Amino acid sequence: MSDLLQRLRGRGWRVTSQRRVVAEVLDGDHVHLTADEVHARAAQRLPEISRATVYNTLGELVALGEVIEVSTDGRAKRYDPNAHRPHQHLVCSGCGAIRDVHPTGDPLADLPSKERFGFTVSQAEVTYRGLCPSCV
Repeated sequence: MSDLLQRLRGRGWRVTSQRRVVAEVLDGDHVHLTADEVHARAAQRLPEISRATVYNTLGELVALGEVIEVSTDGRAKRYDPNAHRPHQHLVCSGCGAIRDVHPTGDPLADLPSKERFGFTVSQAEVTYRGLCPSCV
């Protein structure tokens, strides 16, 4: 059983066959699929699953904090099930591939107090960009 599915069951989320398939498709490391990719993979397992069901399920997972919605460079939103381990993203400027990275240090601590302009900063999102080995 996928980690995501286990977390959802632990929260008492009603697991229908459609929801189960979406959670299984999202399982794994470095998963950053678009909604259309989730639908295509889910339909291979459960042909009757609708695009609307996939979109609704992804919306619920984001609202629950079990999946992170990732937007990069105006491309389609991607869905990251690695919502419970703090991480940043490494994005290929060529093909758009995304990898989770876990840099050392605290990005919040790297922002000097004079650059906070009185804000109480609670989180930071850092995106590293470059070319993946396939695009170099």
